[in-house]
Amino acid sequence: MIYTNSLIYIERHESQIPWLKIFTHTPRKEFSECNIEEKQAIWKALDIIEKEMIEYFRPAKINIASFGNMLQRVHWHIMARFENDEYFPEPIWGVKQRDGFVLEAPMEPFLEKVKRELTSRFD
Repeated sequence: MIYTNSLIYIERHESQIPWLKIFTHTPRKEFSECNIEEKQAIWKALDIIEKEMIEYFRPAKINIASFGNMLQRVHWHIMARFENDEYFPEPIWGVKQRDGFVLEAPMEPFLEKVKRELTSRFD
């Protein structure tokens, strides 16, 4: 768990690329079922995480997606993508393009910065 408050929580997805996920505490099947406070919290967290990923990792692109086919509840994926990651330019669930990607910057300082930013902006 990276962060939690009364509306949302944020987890790290184990992956070779930086990948965080935002969930609502109240299980909702569709984003339209979220109340305004949950929607605002999701957008605020997405904005914070995306900006921190860009600043820290300098990726080629940030991917933000909301899927619910496997886990049918509101959750958002935020992924930093690199031109040399194993799937780029394919989606991370696509066809593997190469082997040997190693993330140049360590995750822990990034995660600590995200925790601080979320805490200071939400609490």
